[in-house]
Amino acid sequence: MSMSENLAYASALDLLKWYKEGSISPVEVTQAVLDQISKYNSALNAFVLVDEEYALAEARASEERWRAGTPKGLIDGVPTTVKDILLTKGWPTLRGSKSVDVAGPWEDDAPAVARLKENGAVIVGKTTTPEFGWKGVTDSPRTGITRNPWNTDMTPGGSSGGAAAACAAGMGALHIGTDGGGSIRIPSAFTGTFGHKPSFGRVPAWPASPFGSVAHIGPMTRTVGEAALMLQVLSGADSRDWGALPTDETDYVQALSGTIKGKRIAYSPNLGYASVHPEVAAAVKKAAELFEQMGAVVEEKDPGFENPLPIFNILWFSGAHFALRNFTEKQLSEIDPGLRAVLEEASKITLDDYMEATLARSELGIKMRQFHEGYDLLLTPSLSIPAFEVGKLAPQAMEEAGAWVDWTPFSYPFNLTQQPACSIPCGISSDGLPIGLQLVGRMHDDVSVLVAANAFEGVSPVAGALPDLSKLI
Repeated sequence: MSMSENLAYASALDLLKWYKEGSISPVEVTQAVLDQISKYNSALNAFVLVDEEYALAEARASEERWRAGTPKGLIDGVPTTVKDILLTKGWPTLRGSKSVDVAGPWEDDAPAVARLKENGAVIVGKTTTPEFGWKGVTDSPRTGITRNPWNTDMTPGGSSGGAAAACAAGMGALHIGTDGGGSIRIPSAFTGTFGHKPSFGRVPAWPASPFGSVAHIGPMTRTVGEAALMLQVLSGADSRDWGALPTDETDYVQALSGTIKGKRIAYSPNLGYASVHPEVAAAVKKAAELFEQMGAVVEEKDPGFENPLPIFNILWFSGAHFALRNFTEKQLSEIDPGLRAVLEEASKITLDDYMEATLARSELGIKMRQFHEGYDLLLTPSLSIPAFEVGKLAPQAMEEAGAWVDWTPFSYPFNLTQQPACSIPCGISSDGLPIGLQLVGRMHDDVSVLVAANAFEGVSPVAGALPDLSKLI
């Protein structure tokens, strides 16, 4: 790698150390990231907006603060991106849709964006999303197709696919994603990066998501330590979110020094109902063995629930219908055809259907709380397959069968239960594509998830693996 690419791929923790020493400047790092975007984004389409002038101005201000010995917050000068679902003052939030008026006005920061700015982050731009974040791959009528840095014929997943592609390609150290059914963990698994879906309410949201209380906001990074740092910045109460958890005083970075020795881990290869690609199954089984070697007590055990997809679909489809309820016929004609099909299905959902799904969701949450009385963590694959071709909802056979969510059976259950869950790389397929491992913790125990992920990162056979970007030029 060139010096510029080395800086672009440097971890946030290293950058902060170098800034403090004065050996590297935030301006140098921001320029390296902008160079990386200039060089590779045309092949990946990870950004809907890049503001070089703003980013360099913020980097210069950060440089002055570090020189004066007065850094601003926890991530001063660290290049960061925001998914184009979250409001960002002065920049359009288009949500992947032609229906959104670019003119705005854009006068507010979402809580997560505000926390980043208060802590000195250098926000370089906004990353792509499918329209309103509705699906697990990233393409939209507004921005087109986003591609995977490991193989541009493949999807990076979604809906935080732009953030994941940018992360894997060295286009920033810290990235905000959203996750309503796997939208942080899916693209993290497909791109060989780390993504954490915090406990619901850990990161405040405003405006409230139309998808309701399945929707989470969290960090996407290349290492667990960076995600812990970012969660420390993002967590805490915000008066605009009545569902936010109380202000969290946890030092998540310091907490990573904890041990997993003696921790009780349930290893579920398929949750009792999923079909899993053999290479994914083998990589996750090896990961379970590594946890055992590190001193955890690992038992193969399914949590004991049936596939909750019918519950999720009713709640998710209803949210989509509510979000677009006032759209004109012209607007509806311009949205993603797949999203239109979801709206048609949603129109058939009755109030009784919705209430029954809500009750079934509560039963699932109770079951998982009881399950975690015996286990500290649940270990599963992140996804059932490695990445597939861009421009599709699923691999060809699944799409033709109408089973387009069958490849993501491990993520949405834990949006329903609101538990913390992460995806961490655990292998590489024979086709050279990343494989992800999911760790799920009991409600509000984000620390145990991050500690376990950090321990695994230390022994992972693919720790630090990066895509070969020379293929993109």
